[in-house]
Amino acid sequence: MPSAWHTPRSAYPRARRGARERLGHVTKEPEAYQKGATTLRRRHVPSTTTDQRLLDQSQDAGWVHTDPWRVMRIQAEFVEGFGTLAELGPAVSVFGSARLKPDSDFYRKGVELGRLLAEAGYAVITGGGPGTMEAANKGAYQAGGTSVGLGIELPFESGLNPYVDLGVNFRYFFARKTMFVKYAQGYVVLPGGFGTLDELFEAVTLAQTQKITSFPVVLLGTKFWAPLIGFIHDTLYAEGMIGERDLHRLQVVDEPADAVAIIASDGENFGASRPE
Repeated sequence: MPSAWHTPRSAYPRARRGARERLGHVTKEPEAYQKGATTLRRRHVPSTTTDQRLLDQSQDAGWVHTDPWRVMRIQAEFVEGFGTLAELGPAVSVFGSARLKPDSDFYRKGVELGRLLAEAGYAVITGGGPGTMEAANKGAYQAGGTSVGLGIELPFESGLNPYVDLGVNFRYFFARKTMFVKYAQGYVVLPGGFGTLDELFEAVTLAQTQKITSFPVVLLGTKFWAPLIGFIHDTLYAEGMIGERDLHRLQVVDEPADAVAIIASDGENFGASRPE
């Protein structure tokens, strides 16, 4: 008896032939088309092979914007970040508004914070932009420390600030955010907007879920952060959305020296308690 592979088309049941013809699929076996780890059938089977499309000189450049190619770009960003920062040593990530002006009080505190962190032996990591980021980088630079900027492709920011000595630019927020956490022993957060809150609560969530341990998050500016702390206590905790331990994950101070002291005291056991 001939195998299914050699069975003539007329031998298929009429209903099956009709269904396959309506799908516009070539009626022959095998039904499954293997594309790497992906299995394709019926209308999903491509009319050309991957290497054929690779070698076809008539193709346009649209393929560089497809999701599979983006995976390679994402991989490249992680490789570049890991390779650049692997030997950074002890570091602290500093966040805050990009809109702070050099004559503002918190800009001056940002400079002082960067200087004190550098003098304490920490590299200072920021988003590499203006405002708070520039201030912290400036302080680290002036103190002779390591000033790191992790830039992001945005339509309204142009490049890294001039106080960044070691800079990496990213296309993707999630790759950049991984670097902020992986290479830091803690966060110091100055007043800021949505981006600042995003980084803040991501760190708190990672600590809450024990993805990172022994990771202090210090808020600088008691008056600015008081409404948020009140909401966390009076609403989130009161409604049972967080536990009592979560109330103590954020520490609020007014002076940069106090923030550095918290980071330093918590960081003494950092290497022994934090998972890779």
